[in-house]
Amino acid sequence: MFKINLLTKPAIACARSMKKLSSKANAAFDPLNYCADIVRQYDYENYLATLLMTKAIRSPALVIRAFNVEVARVQDQTTDPQIATMRLQFWQDSLNKIFHKSMDKSTIPANPVVQQLFKVCQSYKLPQRYLERLITSRSNILKTKYFRSIEDIEKHSENSVSSIYYLLLSIAGITNVHADHAASHLGKSQGLANILRSIHVSNHHKMVTLPMDILMKYKISQESILRGIDNEAMRNVVFEVASRANSHLEKARAIEIPKLANQIFLPAIGVEIYLTKLQKNQFDIYDTSLQKRNSTLPFSLYFKRLLNKY
Repeated sequence: MFKINLLTKPAIACARSMKKLSSKANAAFDPLNYCADIVRQYDYENYLATLLMTKAIRSPALVIRAFNVEVARVQDQTTDPQIATMRLQFWQDSLNKIFHKSMDKSTIPANPVVQQLFKVCQSYKLPQRYLERLITSRSNILKTKYFRSIEDIEKHSENSVSSIYYLLLSIAGITNVHADHAASHLGKSQGLANILRSIHVSNHHKMVTLPMDILMKYKISQESILRGIDNEAMRNVVFEVASRANSHLEKARAIEIPKLANQIFLPAIGVEIYLTKLQKNQFDIYDTSLQKRNSTLPFSLYFKRLLNKY
């Protein structure tokens, strides 16, 4: 009887090659590139704006953006509120370990985003409260599932968007009250625009994130929003939210800030382009063209970066 040797020479050679490739892949894995890929995939406009930052700010900025993406994606990854809460708790626990006084590096979770965030927090002495706001703002919306008023959206945007700008200003070493004021307005503008832009995603999750007081003002039912019914009353609702977003954008741009801060606020260009397009479409929020990626955005961002404006 012949014995069959499964590990023939070709098989052994193949196994060795696979082992070498695996080793190279592990060696080539770069946590920072991982963070950049997450931002590119799930937060493309902010990714483009971040690439135009100076090298000293760009890498830590991508880590902050990646952390925000991971936290923001929790509600999109599951329909089970308990699982979502557990995932948010993981990020909160990770933050607690990063900022613990008797911090032991070995206790930091083996997650590439957490590992990179640890390095950034240590290097730039970032304030913990702004990172925590990114988590608590998402946790709150998971619990309430709606906004009572446009002021509630502004508060949510202050925590979930403006906080990122505060962190980036801190990384850049900018301690300026005017820059903080501009960051607050820009964050609210971007947050309000995001509520409008995410109408399709919200409907998929059976959530109505438009402010309830304005919906009641124009007698719009939640059911009509979930069904995607476009009418004059609905466009009036969208107009009010878009107008408030534009007002915050104008206020941010009217504030004189340090030159270095201009590149941090570049995402304002994407907000402006969206609001302008929404106006041209007569505030029809369900128009599918609004969901398409803007091919001219990279050029607009680059041009504004050359002018050092936002």
